[in-house]
Amino acid sequence: MPREQGGICAEGNLHGIYLMFNASEGAESTLPRVIAGLAAWLQTSADRNADCAFNGFVAIGANYWDSLYPQGRPAELAPFPSFEAEDRSAPSQPVDLFVHIRSDRLDVNHIAATEVCRRLAGLAELVEEVRSFRYLDARDLTGFVDGTENPTGAHRREVALVGAEDAVFAGGSYIHTQRYVHNMPLWERQSLKTQEDTIGRTKVENVEYPSAAKPGFAHIKRVNLKYEDGTSMELLRQSMPYGNMQEQGLFFIACCKTPLHFTTQLKSMIHGDGEHYDHLLKFTQAVSGAAYFAPSIDFMEQAAGL
Repeated sequence: MPREQGGICAEGNLHGIYLMFNASEGAESTLPRVIAGLAAWLQTSADRNADCAFNGFVAIGANYWDSLYPQGRPAELAPFPSFEAEDRSAPSQPVDLFVHIRSDRLDVNHIAATEVCRRLAGLAELVEEVRSFRYLDARDLTGFVDGTENPTGAHRREVALVGAEDAVFAGGSYIHTQRYVHNMPLWERQSLKTQEDTIGRTKVENVEYPSAAKPGFAHIKRVNLKYEDGTSMELLRQSMPYGNMQEQGLFFIACCKTPLHFTTQLKSMIHGDGEHYDHLLKFTQAVSGAAYFAPSIDFMEQAAGL
C-alpha cells in the first residue's frame, strides 16, 4: 500500500483548523511540487509533535483535479452531489484545495496553519477558515455523542482508503465536507423525548433505540444504510463542532474509499424513503459542501517528479 496521508485515519483530537483555498491562475505548473512538499511536511510534523497527536492531510477539489493532475483521475471522483426537497438542500461550494489540520494543542495547529499559508502564498487564496473543537466527551453541540458508528482500529483504513480496485490511487481517500449551522435556540426548546426521537438514541447514556422503536425520520435511521446483501455503507467521519457566540454548528468531514456511501446517505437525509426524511434537518442547515480526493503521498511526489 502506498503511503497514505496520516490525518485521514487519525483518531480524534481536541482542536482542528480547516483551510480552503482557490488556486491562482497559472499556478498549476508549480502547485504539484508545493502540495507534495506540504503533505510530506505535515507527515513529518506529526512525528515531531506526537505528544499532541498532530495530524493533517491535503485534498484536491473534484472540480480542480484535472487542472492539477491531467495525467489521471480517481475512478469515482465527481463534483459534490446536488439534492433538494422542499426546504431541505445540500448546497455546493467547490474549492480547489482543502487542508485539514488537527492536534490537541491550539498553538501547534496555529503554527502549522501559518506554515501552510506561507507555502501557498502567491499560488492559492485562502477563501475560508474554520476552527473546530472537541465538545465534552466527543459530542455534537446538540448534546449527542457524534460518530458512534465510526469504524475502529485497522478497520478505519479499510473503510477510508482506496485499495487495489484503483491501484494508481490506492492509499487515497474520497473526502466530502459540509459546514452545518445549527439552530440552537430552536433545538433547545424541544423536549428531551423529541430530541432523542430525532436522533434515534438516548442523549445522556448514548444508547441506540431498538430497531423496532426507531422512528423512520430518526437521523440514525436515515444514515445507517446497507447494501442489498446486508453490508453496511460505512464512512470514517472526522467531523468536529465549531462556532462562536454568533454562529455554531458542525464541520462534517467524511472519508471513504468510495463516494457512493456519502452520496447515498445524503440523499436519504434529504429525500428520505418516500415517507420520512431526516428530521435533524429541521434544526440544522448545510451552508457549504465540497468534494475532494486526498491522494497518497507517493502519488503526489511521483506526479510532481520528486
